[in-house]
Amino acid sequence: MPFRKACGPQLANSPTVIVMVGLPARGKTYISKKLTRYLNWIGVPTKVFNVGEYRREAVKHYSSYDFFRPDNEEAMKVRRQCALAALRDVKQYLTEEAGQIAVFDATNTTRERRGMILNFAKENGFKVFFIESVCNDPTVVATNVMEVKLSSPDYRDCNSTDAMEDFMKRINCYQASYQPLDPDDYDRELSLIKVIDVGRRFLVNRVQDHIQSRIVYYLMNIHVQPRTIYLCRHGESEFNLKGKIGGDSGLSNRGKKFALALNKFVEEQNLKDLKVWTSQLKRTIQTAEALQLPYEQWKALNEIDAGVCEEMTYEEIRDQHPEEFVLRDQDKYYYRYPSGESYQDLVQRLEPVIMELERQENVLVICHQAVMRCLLAYFLDKSADEMPYLKCPLHTVLKLTPVAYGCRVESISLNIEAVNTHRERPEVSAALPQPFPGVPFLSPMVTRQCRCPGWAWGDYCTVRCLEVPLELHRGSCSAKMWPIKGFPRENDSCMCLLPSVLAQMKVHPGIGLSWALTFAFAIICLPKEGMDYWMEKVASPKCPSWLAEPKLSGSSNISILCVFPGMPTAPRGYQSAVL
Repeated sequence: MPFRKACGPQLANSPTVIVMVGLPARGKTYISKKLTRYLNWIGVPTKVFNVGEYRREAVKHYSSYDFFRPDNEEAMKVRRQCALAALRDVKQYLTEEAGQIAVFDATNTTRERRGMILNFAKENGFKVFFIESVCNDPTVVATNVMEVKLSSPDYRDCNSTDAMEDFMKRINCYQASYQPLDPDDYDRELSLIKVIDVGRRFLVNRVQDHIQSRIVYYLMNIHVQPRTIYLCRHGESEFNLKGKIGGDSGLSNRGKKFALALNKFVEEQNLKDLKVWTSQLKRTIQTAEALQLPYEQWKALNEIDAGVCEEMTYEEIRDQHPEEFVLRDQDKYYYRYPSGESYQDLVQRLEPVIMELERQENVLVICHQAVMRCLLAYFLDKSADEMPYLKCPLHTVLKLTPVAYGCRVESISLNIEAVNTHRERPEVSAALPQPFPGVPFLSPMVTRQCRCPGWAWGDYCTVRCLEVPLELHRGSCSAKMWPIKGFPRENDSCMCLLPSVLAQMKVHPGIGLSWALTFAFAIICLPKEGMDYWMEKVASPKCPSWLAEPKLSGSSNISILCVFPGMPTAPRGYQSAVL
């Protein structure tokens, strides 16, 4: 069965440069980092290019606000060169590094500077979207300076009073030449959003595509008010005790104890107007009912749909759906259960939850392991590769407190024992167990090992074929593959087998049909002694007479036996088999 990769839409048809605009201490970097975190979370590769960091690299020692005076010609040249260096890196990211969106984080307060960026984008075929942060509240500006700017490397050796005075003078230097975006006249053709007074008002002009509309929607939902978000899983369930995934079982006795402990914990937090959200599954609802607080059920918070693997243990999945078991370990974020979901699907389902969380103040979310991983990855800026392996233990509350440029997390165990449902990322270079009981398996001296992704267990041998041969004819051919742990080794051999032959080898029922439909191949890697044994058994009157003899392929010491279904070619693709 082909690998079901949950491919998300390409939200940016052509690369986009987001250009920040505004005076210092208006929250531009806050918006840049938060927006970048969101876009990466939904699967749009995005990176921030902060011109201030380029300036600090070029000018190792900051002296005073004089550097930012508009009449300081030497400093103006340095600042322009820093902006150009950042734009060169923007171009490289969008054209050579598969980036889709670059956030150009700088003041960009003059039309001359914005014109330079527009010309750069036009020359390279990039779209441009401006985000201007305007704040006329001196209290908000002063708070931002105190909380963020005074901890900047520019003021590392300066006391807070002197730093505050210098930074306010720096703002005045920009104020003298500041030309705000003018969507009514001069900038009427530009795509832009003005965020006024930390989100009290918005002005939007000429949104041109889907990703720009999503950016606008996101910016209109975020706020900077202090709040706390609590994430926890439901109490231990009956299925947790049995090692089963999915389903809709109720709480175990220990799970009920956790619900009571959670109620006590919430009371101790003494939070006003705490909102409680649950999924629509029994185990989260039973956990919330112990809190004696109103709660809101979200279908979007339901656990990841395991499809045909619902209510099964991992051992049962391994035995009944061995190919699925292997494929999920190879790429857990994109892997989609048959008739179910992937982590990527789950992220898309949870986007409305994130939007609403950004609008709220204090919230307790009682959810499930995969759901909690996705939410946690958003707040902690974790990659898609890291997300499926984040640790979210039962009977533990994660307290998230948004801070200036990120989120502080505190893990609080409520000291109620529970099973461990976490599965670590599979290792790829461990020793291989004996794969075939009763088969001579005399391993030669190992002189080389490949660190390749894959998985092996018990008496099974699993191999993922990355690329099937294009020329399907009798005899010797080559195939690229991702083998099981510990393979290939010096003097090892491989052979390809048809579904009809697989059936004779007692492959798990049900796999033969899918292999026949997709013209996939099984690849067996064995030491030469093991290969000889299998050839003796396979090369029998019961097998097709057109079985080819294994031949050495080049100098790689790999013997390959190819058995074909009479097709001249076969599609490339990700395939695997369990023998």
